[in-house]
Amino acid sequence: MTHDFQAWSEIDNGTVPIADDGELFYETAGSGPAVVLLHGGMLDQHMWDEQFSWLVSSGLRVVRYDSRGHGLSSTVTGDWANHDDLAALLDALDIPRAVLVGLSHGSRVALDTALAHPDRVSALFLAAPGVSGRPFTDPFVLEHIREQVAAIGAPDGAERYVEHFLRMWVDGPYRAPSAVHPGFRERMRASASANVEVHADGVGAGMPLEVGAADRLAEIKVPTTVLDGDLDSTDISANAHAIALQVPGARRVRIPAAGHMVNLENTPLFDQELHAFLSSLAL
Repeated sequence: MTHDFQAWSEIDNGTVPIADDGELFYETAGSGPAVVLLHGGMLDQHMWDEQFSWLVSSGLRVVRYDSRGHGLSSTVTGDWANHDDLAALLDALDIPRAVLVGLSHGSRVALDTALAHPDRVSALFLAAPGVSGRPFTDPFVLEHIREQVAAIGAPDGAERYVEHFLRMWVDGPYRAPSAVHPGFRERMRASASANVEVHADGVGAGMPLEVGAADRLAEIKVPTTVLDGDLDSTDISANAHAIALQVPGARRVRIPAAGHMVNLENTPLFDQELHAFLSSLAL
């Protein structure tokens, strides 16, 4: 597995139209079987910087994009379906089927897409997975969600909102902020803060229309691997367990020394597992 950073000079980018006059911003590079990278909530496609280039140099066509309400894509203006947005992106890029690699909210979208558009998905690699239809129950997560709601509209609300995001999904329930690498934490803060600033008008403007994957996991028929960090919330561990238990043939990998952002906290092991998974597929 080589990391050929020359691939960065070969990136094409642009926007594709989606429902309600919106646009998705994407980047793509390489040729061959398609792999789509789906980012976590409140982040953007740059959370995949560590993986993008080596995937391209592995002989794959790699696509990453900003979901609606994130990064350089359109702000939410009404109800929307992330899985339909992804299908529209695949149509615009003339990609019949793709391997979906998602983290957190990106995994949630990947699962919904595999159920709503099964002919478009060839395999699933799901990290720190969200699952539509499975509510949060971890008291640690619920407390920080309450604090986020309370921050909305306050004079220092944006800063507080982002800090509670970092506590939930960067530090996690088992670490103080001081135990997390400061450069990594600041990178996540900068990305989340930019999203809050750019897409603030979209908060509460619409609801995501989801598939309810929690009750339909057994319908998924493509090769699936799910990963979760040993320092993540119990909700995420429970999601990973449910996927491994209910998706036929799914494999679960526990990532040591990592919280929610497993691709950035234990990058060597994450990359090793992703490379092995892609190599095992008949693409």
